[in-house]
Amino acid sequence: MSLAITINGEARTIDTPVSVQQLLVSLGLEPAKIAVERNLEIVPRSRYGEIVVGAGDNLEIVHFIGGGNAPVSLPQDNPFVIAGRTFTSRLIIGTGKYKSYAENAAALAASGAELVTVAVRRVNLTDPSQPKLVDFIDPKAVTYLPNTAGCFTGEDAIRTLRLAREAGGWSLVKLEVLGEQKTLYPDMIETLRAAEMLANDGFQVMVYCNDDPLMAKRLENLGAVAIMPLASPIGSGLGLQSTINIRTIIEQAKVPVIVDAGIGTASDAAIAMELGCDGVISNTGIAQAKNPVLMAEAMKHAVIAGRQAFLAGRMPKKQYADPSSPQGGVI
Repeated sequence: MSLAITINGEARTIDTPVSVQQLLVSLGLEPAKIAVERNLEIVPRSRYGEIVVGAGDNLEIVHFIGGGNAPVSLPQDNPFVIAGRTFTSRLIIGTGKYKSYAENAAALAASGAELVTVAVRRVNLTDPSQPKLVDFIDPKAVTYLPNTAGCFTGEDAIRTLRLAREAGGWSLVKLEVLGEQKTLYPDMIETLRAAEMLANDGFQVMVYCNDDPLMAKRLENLGAVAIMPLASPIGSGLGLQSTINIRTIIEQAKVPVIVDAGIGTASDAAIAMELGCDGVISNTGIAQAKNPVLMAEAMKHAVIAGRQAFLAGRMPKKQYADPSSPQGGVI
């Protein structure tokens, strides 16, 4: 005579009363990996061999579940290459606004950056023995990126970079030509003119620009080796203000896109990288932090995490809730 029982909501029959242990074995289940409830009472695993399942019993047998079992394939990243030079770190830091060269050097070490922007300024003739940046940050150990910070005309920018090339032989340079003092937005007409002249003069020009996709494409067509759209005004720490424009620049660019200006903290850097930027520059965000060395390390991790998130591909945004756990097999 068969005995009617219910297991996980389904009617079943057994020939004779059996222990929970025997029932689980007959179902092909490993007792150590499941939990059993009999008639709304938990069955202790230690008593599986004692408790008998008989007619009319209602059992729930549960286990932990997760995602599917599809094979995992990790996305392959492209190397970070600027003008034929490959860099491991996608973070570039500056050398301004630090309390000392020693602090700057410590922040550089914590950041893991291999590129540092450097300004070109007159030698102090009054006291030539004063410390110099090269005494703390070795240009043979990291790549110096001379920039034209503070230049408001194309001629001033070109003159500055020619002096930089003469001083250290650098041909990879950062061009910025500012429009006016309050916003420090780039004067794009002067920037375009200077970028073309510098490219024709043998420079490899990374160009600070506004977040206009049309201007960015023109710079690339003129020979820029990297496009550096602003996130927000220089030194503002406001973070990315136009993700749509930055994303458009990235989509159309065939050279690296490096977000420059306005990165205030690690989350700003991560957001820029999640958009698909190739790199991030941070100067004020690190130098003006309460602890620049710790912030430099945070920026390093943010850039790495942001890049990984971009490669992973974020989940789609949804208007309503979508449960994480599968709905099948609910008790």
